[in-house]
Amino acid sequence: MNQWMKQFLSSFSWRKIAISSVGLLVIMSMVGFAIYEVTKTSVTVKAEEKEETIYTHASTVGEVLKKQGIDVGEHDYIEPTLDTAITEAMKIVYIPAQQIVVNLEGDMRTVWTIASTVQELMVEIGVEVKEHDVIEPSLNDELTANTKVKYEEAFLVTLTSDGEEQEVWTTSTTVADLLEREEITLDELDRVEPATDKALNKEAEVQVVRVEKVTDVVEETIDYATVTRNDSSLNRGSEKVVQGGQEGKVEKHYEVIFEDGEEVSRELIKEEVVKESEDRVVAVGTRNPTPTVSRDNSSSSSSDGSWQTFNATAYTAYCNGCSGITATGINLRENPNANVIAVDPNVIPLGTRVEVKGYGTFLAADTGGAIRGNKIDIFMPNRSDATAFGRRSVQIRIVD
Repeated sequence: MNQWMKQFLSSFSWRKIAISSVGLLVIMSMVGFAIYEVTKTSVTVKAEEKEETIYTHASTVGEVLKKQGIDVGEHDYIEPTLDTAITEAMKIVYIPAQQIVVNLEGDMRTVWTIASTVQELMVEIGVEVKEHDVIEPSLNDELTANTKVKYEEAFLVTLTSDGEEQEVWTTSTTVADLLEREEITLDELDRVEPATDKALNKEAEVQVVRVEKVTDVVEETIDYATVTRNDSSLNRGSEKVVQGGQEGKVEKHYEVIFEDGEEVSRELIKEEVVKESEDRVVAVGTRNPTPTVSRDNSSSSSSDGSWQTFNATAYTAYCNGCSGITATGINLRENPNANVIAVDPNVIPLGTRVEVKGYGTFLAADTGGAIRGNKIDIFMPNRSDATAFGRRSVQIRIVD
């Protein structure tokens, strides 16, 4: 009995001691855990627009982010720096950078950025986007990994079209692109200076020339010719109009080029006679008359070639109202050295050859409205000689 009691007591003592040890370990563990948790530092981490407060025993910012599974890249934004020691209530901001392709007026760049919008990106790379500049996507669009930004700086050019000159802001690289953006359409003949394939630069001047080609039909008269025919029934020097002349008509077709409404060229491309002219036919006497000279109260004459006094003036083939062709058909403009006088046929018949004392022998081949009675008009090739001659009294006799 005593032996059994001893064993029981011995067994009870050790079991009690064992139970007490386990409890102590549990208590110590709980106290240790409590102490571990209580000694953690409170830190707020803001990553990619998500904010979270954590408790940590980490000693640096880098350790905190690593435990949060955040791998900080070279271009990422981190504040404070990775090696900064952790303090109570510290706030850590982490913004991952993304790679964006930027086209700056043909210059392709790949940039790392933490900007969230296109506008923030342009500020970050130092590009000022002005009112007329072109940027795609728009400044307010958010950036993503697939965003490609294209920027073109606008500049002023002077554009003249349809009579209007204006200054235009543009990002066009060629003249053709500028005209398309300004909704200016060119017709087939229109011209642009400089040419449409030319590159544009600042302060360029572009002129659109509107070209128009038209056909202008002009009706003109055709002068009739004077044809002379010998007529033996008429005295030499006399003439008779057998057929009056009629003017013809011709249509002349011109190709006319206008530039901005002003004619710049005119080319004759076709002539079409719509009415033929009719010649004026004049019968010229060839019969030799008996030479006679009329008499008046102041003079007498005979057919024996005696001298008579006449008043003389001079004329040219180019006087006012003169055609240059005499009453007997002599073209004085083509024969400037012809010795011709205008007479009154009732006094000196046309075709008569006379001598003007001191001036030579002349053919009575022309008439004149003011040549009446004892008066003659001497043909001279030069206007100055005719003017200098004036009015004179001369002696005339018939030589044949």
